[in-house]
Amino acid sequence: MADRGRGAARGARGVAAGFKGRHGGPQGSQPTMDKPKREAILDLSKYVNERIRVKFTGGREVKGILKGYDQLLNLVLDEVEEEILEPEPHTRSLGLAVLRGPTITLLSPVDGSEEIANPFNAQEE
Repeated sequence: MADRGRGAARGARGVAAGFKGRHGGPQGSQPTMDKPKREAILDLSKYVNERIRVKFTGGREVKGILKGYDQLLNLVLDEVEEEILEPEPHTRSLGLAVLRGPTITLLSPVDGSEEIANPFNAQEE
């Protein structure tokens, strides 16, 4: 046993014995089938330099001019204004801001959208 060096595994495990990764395949190999490339769900390129509204988990909401984005939906907005509803409605100017994609729940253009009455509310006559 003394001739086995430190770190030597029992049963000749290791790269020389065809070590397999956690999921059964050879370590470091790529799948043999070509998978179709995943496309982005949103095409934000048409909203660059346009005003957009962004809502976050937790209820925060901001409006600003989209300056950039990445594949994780992280956004860079300029002239950002946060709409604060409590204790009294007002806005707060934030300037240039980086918004984390995982916290975003809604993106919409400011121009061309308006609030409508809820059609599912029971209307009393």
